[in-house]
Amino acid sequence: MHIISRHTIFTIFTDATQPGLPLDAGRETLSAATYTDTVNMTIESCVNFCSTGSNAYVYAGVEYAQECYCGNYLFSGATNVSSSDCDMACTGNAGEFCGAGNRLDIFWSGVQPPAPPILVPSIGNWSLLGCYNDSATRALPYGTGVTGSVTVESCTTACYNAGYPYAGMEYADECYCGLTIENNSGPTPDTGCDMTCAGNSSEYCGGSYQLSMYNYTQAITIAPVVNPVNPSTVSPVSGLTGNWTYGGCYIDNLNGRALGNEFDSSSMTVESCIANCAGKNFTIAAIEYSTQCFCGDYLINGATEGANSDCNMACGGNATEACGGPNRLSVYSSNGNITLLPVPVMQTTSLPGQWVYEGCLAEPYTGARIFPYENEWDTNNTVDACLNQCAAFGYPVAGLEYGVQCFCGDVSDIAAAGGSYVSDSQCNTACSGDPIHLCGGGSRLSTYYWNGTMNTWHTPANTGYYEFLIGGLVVPLIATVGINNKVTFLEKWGTSEYNNSTGAYELDLSLVDNYQLAWREMHVQSDVFCSGSIILPDLGGRQINIGGWSLSSTFGVRLYTPDGSAGVNGTNDWEENVNELTLQRGRWYPTAMMMPNGSILVVGGESGSNASPQPSLEILPAPPGGDTVITLDYLQRTDPNNLYPFLMVLPSGRFFIGYYNEARILDPVTFDTVTVLPNMPGAVNNFLAGRTYPMEGSAVLLPQYAPYTDPIEVLICGGSTIGAAIALDNCISIAPEVPNATWTLERMPSQRVMPCITTLPDGTYLIMNGAHQGVAGFGLATDPNLSAILYDPSQPTGQRISILNNTIVARLYHSEATLLPDGRVLVSGSDPQTNYPNGSYVYPEEMRIEFNIAETDWELGGQYSITVTLFQGTTSTMRVSLVAASSSTHGNVMSGGRIIFPAFSCSGNTCTITAPPNAYVSPPGWHQLFVLDGPTPSHSAWVRIGGDPAQLGNWPDHPDFTTPGV
Repeated sequence: MHIISRHTIFTIFTDATQPGLPLDAGRETLSAATYTDTVNMTIESCVNFCSTGSNAYVYAGVEYAQECYCGNYLFSGATNVSSSDCDMACTGNAGEFCGAGNRLDIFWSGVQPPAPPILVPSIGNWSLLGCYNDSATRALPYGTGVTGSVTVESCTTACYNAGYPYAGMEYADECYCGLTIENNSGPTPDTGCDMTCAGNSSEYCGGSYQLSMYNYTQAITIAPVVNPVNPSTVSPVSGLTGNWTYGGCYIDNLNGRALGNEFDSSSMTVESCIANCAGKNFTIAAIEYSTQCFCGDYLINGATEGANSDCNMACGGNATEACGGPNRLSVYSSNGNITLLPVPVMQTTSLPGQWVYEGCLAEPYTGARIFPYENEWDTNNTVDACLNQCAAFGYPVAGLEYGVQCFCGDVSDIAAAGGSYVSDSQCNTACSGDPIHLCGGGSRLSTYYWNGTMNTWHTPANTGYYEFLIGGLVVPLIATVGINNKVTFLEKWGTSEYNNSTGAYELDLSLVDNYQLAWREMHVQSDVFCSGSIILPDLGGRQINIGGWSLSSTFGVRLYTPDGSAGVNGTNDWEENVNELTLQRGRWYPTAMMMPNGSILVVGGESGSNASPQPSLEILPAPPGGDTVITLDYLQRTDPNNLYPFLMVLPSGRFFIGYYNEARILDPVTFDTVTVLPNMPGAVNNFLAGRTYPMEGSAVLLPQYAPYTDPIEVLICGGSTIGAAIALDNCISIAPEVPNATWTLERMPSQRVMPCITTLPDGTYLIMNGAHQGVAGFGLATDPNLSAILYDPSQPTGQRISILNNTIVARLYHSEATLLPDGRVLVSGSDPQTNYPNGSYVYPEEMRIEFNIAETDWELGGQYSITVTLFQGTTSTMRVSLVAASSSTHGNVMSGGRIIFPAFSCSGNTCTITAPPNAYVSPPGWHQLFVLDGPTPSHSAWVRIGGDPAQLGNWPDHPDFTTPGV
């Protein structure tokens, strides 16, 4: 493929013989210029960065959705892999892929790369000795600035002019000189000197603690500059701006650098170093070797004070000022305090929770990542903070690296990545937020394990199974079980992949063995693509669908009264007339909810397909008095990450709304905010992860049990992150109405975006479908999650998940999971681009109980009798559940997945059930009544609870609509 970036055509290769999609060896694959953009990274911006100004490179590579790398060469044994491996959407353009974890999308300018960099064999009379190891005590003690940037030429020239016969370049931009090679430094493999010179990318200038070492082969007549000026003529500086004062001469490199944040300049002065450090809000500035400036807030690594006479080198920019000396720091402070910290050690005691230190873990090669989740805390990384972060998100292994990085993962990640434990001495870098403790080192992780079981995922003997049910006609967007026990499906009409689609179909479950008879064709009059649906509490159990894709369809209000019976087709169809009945605002991706007063609350969406936000709510039937729409500023602020918000009625009568990564409680009359709840936890390394479309998780209410005194809880599972689209691997729950409510996080066995949650008759929840990566939308997710899990809220937190069977059918965007009257779950649909429109179902349990019921229209608080026939057990072990009728789309169960376990008593086989007490516990509507003997549910019967208080059965009063009555 080709992309155009200003003046250059770049090509991405997928041919195995040319640079294409390398298996990335970390940041060494392209080792020149780089930058990260967590919000706006695109292929075009990376290519532009790598091809303009001083960054005139041949290759540009994008990785991890947000990282850009440039270079003229591919290093570290990068190898080609399948283009499908590079599947992370760019943070700045979800329609482009920007590599993946340890995967680079690489683009070539079409220009042949220059010759690869070399260790220059000689410069004039200077000859290369090879690559030599360096240390904190320095192989060459005299550090010097150079004219311009560091190159082999500039460094050897500077050393010659200073009278030294040995010159060494290190870390690409450091130059050192000496009369001899000191401190037991010796040759190492040339591969260790792998950093190109800051001033010449065709030359190598050392590496990490590796010197490109050169020797002058002729006599040098210049006297070596040991002390550039007589010590009596250089002195500390006083009278500085602000409160900066001289604090003394301190010994550097006793146990490593005493300060970090280095800035080098051949024209260094005390004033310029202080200005540099003060500009970065540091309180200590220190100058060493005439030209090196360091900043910090304290001296670390056991630094001690030396004699002032040892700081006797003149500053590179002022021959009268003392700027340290060899391993000596002229130290200045803005507050008069010089805090000295001891040599950092590994933190192995007083660890939080059940953490224990495991050892120093080596990555298999420079830049490799052993653990998948990284936090980079430049100023506040500590062992405690890292361990607590990993534990909070359910990860039993934590690793700290480079002083600033915190990684979280699993023990299995270590063997999978080829990690190995090495001597603790190799983890030698102080933590950025705790300089007395160590946080790994270069490609080394201080690693900690959780000593105990952090996540209990059960593997029951009965994991359920999948079985083909019937071929589908279309890819259904919305699935609803009607009170006629048939399943209605709505799909895109007008934008369907199938030219002859009518947009609506009904499946007779009793006829699934006969494809021709099982499906009934129905009709909609406008495009219901990404609309919302619920079931009304009227006598007919009508299904209402609101909103749509564009133009007039976004205002659409459609109604269907289920009719017919098992084996007998109904004749009713969807009714709609936008000239008679409409929403007050056009809405695409709205949510609907039945309120306790029997009216319908409609919230959110956009004004059309990818159009302006519709951050508001309205009520159906529309109240009198003109425009009654209420704008919600928090939806305006979080657009477009709040579509299909989660809506639920709470037992207080107030409403829960969840949107993006936020939640609040609303007053049911004014819709004002009563309580702003804490933000929803996201990913362990990204608190901006979201739970509603397009990051798309799924939410349900947890069970309510008579006498309904326990606080109700909301469960939300799955979701994804902005930009990189890393699917979440956790569920979160909250009791929103308790004082100081907080979220509880439970880790799932795998990542999942676009999940479906189905409330089961026994009060457990089937979680299935979706993907391991991506966001909701056409073609925006890959790697389908084929597993199913069961969530049992009756178990202790952290032990509620059981791993069920796997399917072989990908169920991604526009898939649904619907509870059937016989207790099975109908699985349908998927992203049309996957071409898996056929339905299938799972048997999480067997069904054997039978019961009879005479009264099916229940008043709140009323008592109603059923007669049961039990095939196992007695009524003493029996349970009764009421599952609210629901319609599901995009994983949003618009009844909230409500399940109630009412009080009941039995005499013989006759049992009396007490209906829920009020419309807050059970908003008016239809419910599937199940009787369970242990885990085994009966076939359901439909009961209506709470009547039709808003008289929806007589609405709308228009000639094109049929009203079933109340």
